Amino acid sequence: MRPFLQRCAFWLLGLTLASLLVGGLLGSAYGLALAVGGLLAWLGFQLYYLNKLLRWLESPAPDRVPEGMGSWQDVFSSLYRQSRQQSLSQKKLTNALERFINAGEAMPDAVVVLDEHDRIEWLNPMAVEHFQLDRKRDVGNMVANLVRQPGFHDYLTAQNYSQPLLLRLSQPVEQVLSVQLVPFDSTRKLLISRDITQLDRVQTVHRDFVANVSHELRTPLTVIGGFLETLADMPEPTPDVTRQFLPMMMEQAKRMQSLVEDLLTLSRLENGSKTTTLEKVDMAALLNTLRVEAEGLSQGRHQIVLDACDSASLWGNASELHSAFGNLVSNAVRYTPEDGVIRLAWRMERGRGVFSVSDTGIGIAPQHIPRLTERFYRIDRGRSRGTGGTGLGLAIVKHVLARHHARLEVRSELERGSTFSVWFNADHLAPGA
Repeated sequence: MRPFLQRCAFWLLGLTLASLLVGGLLGSAYGLALAVGGLLAWLGFQLYYLNKLLRWLESPAPDRVPEGMGSWQDVFSSLYRQSRQQSLSQKKLTNALERFINAGEAMPDAVVVLDEHDRIEWLNPMAVEHFQLDRKRDVGNMVANLVRQPGFHDYLTAQNYSQPLLLRLSQPVEQVLSVQLVPFDSTRKLLISRDITQLDRVQTVHRDFVANVSHELRTPLTVIGGFLETLADMPEPTPDVTRQFLPMMMEQAKRMQSLVEDLLTLSRLENGSKTTTLEKVDMAALLNTLRVEAEGLSQGRHQIVLDACDSASLWGNASELHSAFGNLVSNAVRYTPEDGVIRLAWRMERGRGVFSVSDTGIGIAPQHIPRLTERFYRIDRGRSRGTGGTGLGLAIVKHVLARHHARLEVRSELERGSTFSVWFNADHLAPGA
């Protein structure tokens, strides 16, 4: 702006000197006329470009800066450079804001921006899902009036956000959220919510697993310890007493051994490779082996029937399949009353291989079927322990079938019996020997 003022000053100084010179040569009247006329021309010139400047300021844009002459050329050139720089800076800021918004929109966590009064300024789509908010209607409203979960209002007003708050939601679906407030910009806050439902379930399963293992081991250890204390308190245990206690102690020791073996098998399946070494498994021979084992476990209390056996073989791991099928068969024997019938079958159906174990046992209520393959899940804990099961058999079955890309189907009716069917894809079938 300084060059503009300097040029104006020089122009007025030149006009004054010219007027004095003309006045000295031609008379004061001519000098005054020249001064007034020159000043009016100068003012008109300035007003003309001042009007152009005012019109541009009503809608400033770098590409519409007017052109000028003399001092105004410097003014308009300076305005053009500043306007251009401001436009570029605004564009960079807009791009940065768009990138921030796009990043917030894409975040897997819920993000809500709150003002100094805890009113919602902005929220991303996950916040809509976590808190059932509306992106248009709820902007400007107090977040405490919209998120009505127990403990959230206290957390919001406590001003201590070092630890997240856990919210357990039941509607519209069961969900566990880890919510944390992060102050920023001196007065604003970020409300961040993360869905930890799966992590919470894993932790619950882990706690239940540790508790179940401890409980399963404590019972036989307590029995064995009680027998040993009884024997230790006897001055001279008689052979008859020893013979009475030893079988019961051995039974409890075998129970612990079975539990440990199943735990090791389950650990190997869960932590090992997701695939398994395939070999051609003779299903006819395997079913005969399973029938013999079932007869040994039943000890004549049930009728074991090899209902059907197709000639097709199966590509799989013979040891793992034997373990999985054996668990299904042993469960059928354990939970089928005396004189019941247990049927084993291997057949082709709709281009797929199906291994099935059917029994005339006690049956399973529908609400229990989805959870049967959970570790240590028992419908009746007392009855399950009485049959000698560890509570891990069907969990082992689930992992073995997953490694063979097979599917377990359970059909059951209370007091009428159950059928456990394993469906194998066509690519696991092999021609018979």
